[in-house]
Amino acid sequence: MKKYIAYLLIFLFICFAIPIFFTSPFHLKETNGTQIANGITVEATYDYKNYKTVKLFHKDSKKVEEFPFEEYLYGVVSSEMPADFEKEALKAQAVVARTYTLYKIVHNSKKHENADICDDSTCCQAWISKEDRLKKWKEEVREEYWNKIVSCVNETQGKMITYDGKPINAFFHSNSGGTTEAPINVWGGSGYPYLQAVETAGEDAYSQYASKVTVTKKEFEEKIKKLHSNFKIDFTKKDCIQIKENTQGNRVKTIAIGNLELSGVEVRTLFNLKSANFKVTIEKDNIIFEVTGYGHGVGMSQTGADSLAKQGKNYEEIIHHFYTGVEIKDI
Repeated sequence: MKKYIAYLLIFLFICFAIPIFFTSPFHLKETNGTQIANGITVEATYDYKNYKTVKLFHKDSKKVEEFPFEEYLYGVVSSEMPADFEKEALKAQAVVARTYTLYKIVHNSKKHENADICDDSTCCQAWISKEDRLKKWKEEVREEYWNKIVSCVNETQGKMITYDGKPINAFFHSNSGGTTEAPINVWGGSGYPYLQAVETAGEDAYSQYASKVTVTKKEFEEKIKKLHSNFKIDFTKKDCIQIKENTQGNRVKTIAIGNLELSGVEVRTLFNLKSANFKVTIEKDNIIFEVTGYGHGVGMSQTGADSLAKQGKNYEEIIHHFYTGVEIKDI
């Protein structure tokens, strides 16, 4: 009799407990690319078709404005890349910006309260309204340029760059100086497998991205001492400033300055250089930085994209050039 009662209890447990398990709230939380669902580890999946709008935080006004997703991209592409660039380069920028936006929405959902992304290029990516964009173009090209931007976004509608089926963190910058950079050399960490240092021919034609910064020896010492109070340098010594190591992307990795050894990224920040790809010389009372390129150097170079487009590459080929092992998929 006890045996039958035990079987009955097991039967009742199956009938009531299992339905409760399957109908209970299914809570998800992301952890290192996977999610924990009621204690069960599963691969994180996202339905990107649900992202039909973008909530944009305006840095200056501190207001949040909502746009249809593709319409939002008109303002990004027209702000981030010159409209006189080749159309295939602009199409590549549209796909990169779309992917970058999706990545930000998923991975930085709490960064901006009540918003998906902001219009500050140093934080997220730049954006400009159609009205303000048109004011900055000469009247004779306004309609042509705007229609070109809209066309590039519309012709790539829904296209997204993925790695292992997920949107990549699609970094981009103005000019690589000929070779892009691995993120580990800029921000540390383990980096991303799809962001590698790659060479691009033709970027030296964009001479406006070469720059020079001159500071006095006094200013040089003062700026470094603000962060390193123990800093000392003897300018009478020939090797008082010496680049010790370069990255694969030809940027300064480490540089010896007096009694310190600093990273090229730190020196770039200290002296507001456009890139960590620089040479440094001493001339009388001045320290002179000669800088190549503009930006962190990670991901797609915009002038590199334009150069490749001039060589006959389409937007998909441009994307595959800058991002290793990726696929371009429809959302």
